[in-house]
Amino acid sequence: MKNKGMDGYPAVVRIEVRYRDLDPLGHVNNAVYLSYIELARVRYFERLGALEGALGRGEAPVVARAEIDYRRPIHLGEEVRVGARVVRVGRTSFAMDYRVEASGELAAEARTVHVWLGEDGRPEALPEALKARVAELEARPVEGL
Repeated sequence: MKNKGMDGYPAVVRIEVRYRDLDPLGHVNNAVYLSYIELARVRYFERLGALEGALGRGEAPVVARAEIDYRRPIHLGEEVRVGARVVRVGRTSFAMDYRVEASGELAAEARTVHVWLGEDGRPEALPEALKARVAELEARPVEGL
């Protein structure tokens, strides 16, 4: 049965909590959540299928901002799922939202902002093919598309 909390997230990953992810209090360290959302972001990019050529040309999205709202701790042995979606597209940047669930409950919400860098390492306009693929992948309206 599909978890309705992940509806609207075109990329969802399952994560096994490792002992090394824990802090002295026995729950997942706050910094580890960034690694968890990165896994979901990479899955999203894989689903786009639009990055392979860009990376070969030296173009890539880089994280310019990350924010996380922690809702409850995650413990060893819990089933963790992270969903990723694009929520805004600008000229040179885009924003992604994430939902982190543990044992089917909301554990955190996050947002990252990415800037598209060209070969020279400077921001440049998002490729039209990338924007078109995001529009196809998302099952809902995205600001800026």
